[in-house]
Amino acid sequence: MATSSPLIALIAGEQSGDILGSGLMVALRQRYPEARFIGVGGSLMAEQGLHSFFPMERLSVMGITEVLGRLPELFRLRRQLVDFLLNQQPDVCIGIDAPDFNLPIERRLRAAGIRTAHYVSPSVWAWRKGRIKGIRDSVDLMLALLPFEAQFYRDHDVPVEFVGHPLADRIPMRMDADALRGQLGLSGKHTLISVLPGSRGGEVGMLWPTFLQVIDELACRRPDLRFVVPAANPARRQQIDGLCGDRDRPYLSIIDGQSREAMAASDLVLLASGTATLEALLVKRPMVIAYRVGWITYWIARSLAVTNTVGLPNLLAGESVVPELIQGDMTANNLIAELERWLDDPARAAALLSRFDAIHDTLRRSASDRAAVAVSALLERS
Repeated sequence: MATSSPLIALIAGEQSGDILGSGLMVALRQRYPEARFIGVGGSLMAEQGLHSFFPMERLSVMGITEVLGRLPELFRLRRQLVDFLLNQQPDVCIGIDAPDFNLPIERRLRAAGIRTAHYVSPSVWAWRKGRIKGIRDSVDLMLALLPFEAQFYRDHDVPVEFVGHPLADRIPMRMDADALRGQLGLSGKHTLISVLPGSRGGEVGMLWPTFLQVIDELACRRPDLRFVVPAANPARRQQIDGLCGDRDRPYLSIIDGQSREAMAASDLVLLASGTATLEALLVKRPMVIAYRVGWITYWIARSLAVTNTVGLPNLLAGESVVPELIQGDMTANNLIAELERWLDDPARAAALLSRFDAIHDTLRRSASDRAAVAVSALLERS
């Protein structure tokens, strides 16, 4: 039986993991008011009482080639963290996403008799499928956010719990676009496109110049359009402002944060592939998904891929319902063509609503509470 004041380790590597981790900590503390939390996390997890072994930002790295330059530091941090956790002997260790960093830690701890869980499945169903054996050796429990992930793990004899997605719990089935435009200080009489070039510096550097070209050309073609860019953080705001130069663009508004509100206020979304595509689905907006990385990173990833789809809306729908323009296909002309297809065919956009509603309903399962129940069962296991 677990103690009434368990020591729980959580390891998050980026902002989305910090959000998930903080929600899980709240739910766990309802079951274990005296629980203590150690590991790695950001400001949200710190607010819930996590003592972070080092700043989470030191783990936020994009792309394969980009990681290479940081490998010595990342390996050193991982060794130090493993030594710390083996010394502390937590009752359970929960890696939150960041599989390349977390799974080796979980494997070491599990081999030493510490229970382990992993929150957010690696995309093993999409690429590097051979990782499943390593995952099986690393975790006592996989906490899956998406239903097709859970079935994949059951098929491969990995203990799994489908908990749903916390975003689906937090986002209402309908959001008032007019009210949100007023809240954000945006015009209510123009067609509005929100543009999200990512939350990491590398992503913005790769995507924003092309996105800005799309904005300028569409604004010239269609004077009724307005664009809003929610900068993910102050560093990205400074980066985007710098890349915009001194040109006056009355059709473009750059705001701080509030990406979900900006998408819900918009008629259409252009965005980087990632968690934001799920948010766009949950606020029920048509979208164009785009992504580009360094060519070496891309070719390595393509050689290991087992699916041609990267966008979560398409994966969840089981078919292509929104366009994806990746790598060489991500040109300004192609992006403009796909955006104009949505703008010129309102019925096509309206047809997405019922599909997105059904997916939202499937994912809305009180994820943090379900994850906490599953971790509690793991803690209580003899």
